[in-house]
Amino acid sequence: MSTAFDHLPHLRYAGPDATGPFALRHYDASRVVLGRTMAEWLRPSVAYWHSFVGTGADPFGAPTMDRPWFGASDPMEGARMKAEAAFAFMERLGLPFFCFHDRDVAPEGATLRESNANLDRMLEVVQTHMARTGIALLWGTANLFSHPRYMAGAATNPDPEVFAFAAGQVKHVLEATHRLGGANYVLWGGREGYDTLLNTDLAREDAQLGRFLNLVVDHKHRIGFKGTILIEPKPMEPTKHQYDRDVATVYGFLARHGLAKEVKVNIEANHATLAGHSFEHEIATAAALGILGSLDMNRGDPQNGWDTDQFPNNAQDLSLAMLEVVRAGGLGTGGINFDAKIRRQSIDAEDLMHAHAGGLDCCARALLIAERIVQDGTLDRLRAERYAGWDAPTGRAILEGRMGLDALAAHAEAGGAGPAPRSGRQEALENLAARFA
Repeated sequence: MSTAFDHLPHLRYAGPDATGPFALRHYDASRVVLGRTMAEWLRPSVAYWHSFVGTGADPFGAPTMDRPWFGASDPMEGARMKAEAAFAFMERLGLPFFCFHDRDVAPEGATLRESNANLDRMLEVVQTHMARTGIALLWGTANLFSHPRYMAGAATNPDPEVFAFAAGQVKHVLEATHRLGGANYVLWGGREGYDTLLNTDLAREDAQLGRFLNLVVDHKHRIGFKGTILIEPKPMEPTKHQYDRDVATVYGFLARHGLAKEVKVNIEANHATLAGHSFEHEIATAAALGILGSLDMNRGDPQNGWDTDQFPNNAQDLSLAMLEVVRAGGLGTGGINFDAKIRRQSIDAEDLMHAHAGGLDCCARALLIAERIVQDGTLDRLRAERYAGWDAPTGRAILEGRMGLDALAAHAEAGGAGPAPRSGRQEALENLAARFA
C-alpha cells in the first residue's frame, strides 16, 4: 500500500556543517556521550496521536490537514491505512520507539467489548509493522478524556459506573501494552480534576483516584508486566484544577496512597511551564524524589497561557533540563516522546518531518551541551563547594540527629556575630552555563 509519506527521504546524520533540509546535524544515534550512546540516553519516540491523528482543527476553525485515512468510509480500514502510513513515516525517521492511546490506533465501538475487539484487531496489524521495522513501544495508554462519558472525570467521576468503565478500558490497554512489549504504561488524568467546588467533593475524589491507581498497579503485577507505571502531571486543561498539578503534587498523592515505590512520572515540558515551573525543575524534583520516569518533549509559547505542544527548538534552554537527566543517570525504562504537533498552517507531509528532524537535533545538541558542562566540572564543583559545610563535622552532626535545638543554639551563641552571608553567584553561573551552548 502506498502512503502519504513514501516520497519523504530517510533522516541521516550528516554532521554539524550539513545544510540539507532533512540532514541531522547533531543526532548521531551511535555517538557515545558520557559512557552511553545518544540513542540510549534519549530513547526517542514518536507520538501516534499528534503525528497521525491531528487534523489541524482548533476551536475557531475546521481541520486543515488532509490525510487519506481521515476520509475512509470504514473506520477500521481507515485505522489500517493510518497504521501503514505511521510506520512508513517512523521508518524514515529512524527512531526506535512510538507511543499511543487506544483511540489513536482503533476506533471506538458501540460497547466496551466492541472497542476492545477493534483494538485487538488493529494491534495485530501494529505488531506486524513492529516486527517488520524493529520499532518498539515506549508506552501505551488509554484515552479516558475524549468521550462525553468522561466529562466529569474517569476515576474521579461521581458515577461509579463510569469508574468501572474506565477500569475495564485501562485493564485492556495495559494488557495490550504488555502484549506489545511496551516499556511503560502512562496514565494522564485529562479529566481528573474539577472546575468548581460547588459540585465537587475533593476528599472523595482523591480516595477514588487512589483506589483506581492501586487497582492498576495490582493488575500490572498480576499479569507480569515488568514495565513502569507513569503518571503525567499537568496543572490545568482540560479542567481548571487538575489533581496531578506537578511532580511534587503527584509525589504527595503517591505517598498518601502507598504507591511511591510503584509509580513514577512522565514529565511534559509544556505542562511544567504551565504549572509555573521550569522543565529542569520538574526533572530535578522527580529525580530527588526517586520518581523520574520519562519525558514528553515539547515547548509552550511564552505569549500564550495554554498548552501549545510545539516541537522543541532551543537547545541552550533545553540543555539545563538535559543536564538534570544526566545527573539523574538517565531515564531508565523511559525516553523522550515528541508529544508535539505541527502548526495549523503546516499542512504538508514534509512539515511533519521537518518538525521531528528539528526536535531530534535540538535534543541531541542539548545533550552535547550537558556533556560539555559535566566534563568541564566547574559548575558541579562550585555547587559542591556551596554545600561543603554539610560535609564538615557540624553539618554531619545535624543531619545525623546528633545535635538537638539546645546544642544548635549553644553552637550558634558560641559563634559570636554569626556567619557572614555568602554570594550565590547566580549571574556568574548563568554565564558559565551559557558558554557551553
